[in-house]
Amino acid sequence: MRFAVEAALHPLALTRGLTARQRAIQVFSELRVWDTQHNSGVLIYVQLADRRIEIVADRGISAKVPQEQWDAVCRRMEDAYRKREFEQGTLTGIAEITRLLATHFPPLADNPNELSDAPVVL
Repeated sequence: MRFAVEAALHPLALTRGLTARQRAIQVFSELRVWDTQHNSGVLIYVQLADRRIEIVADRGISAKVPQEQWDAVCRRMEDAYRKREFEQGTLTGIAEITRLLATHFPPLADNPNELSDAPVVL
């Protein structure tokens, strides 16, 4: 799991009509979030300029978790941010995503303390 915050978009991106979702997909690629054994990488992208949060999930986890669930996490985080509860909104969102990942990629049998493609907050 990666968490990226971008304060503003380059003016050229704005003139081209780049959406928060499109930028999140670019960042997902640039940060190589897709580079996991089970294709279970997840990016939480926060765009401060538009006050948008997007979650981009790799194909392994998105095959198991519908986009509507990711979008619901985004909206809850945005609600918390509107209330200026930035830390709590972020931590709650990360915890929700961690639970979703653990549901579909449970701890390995030989090491119960290790998750396959364990989410790491950077």
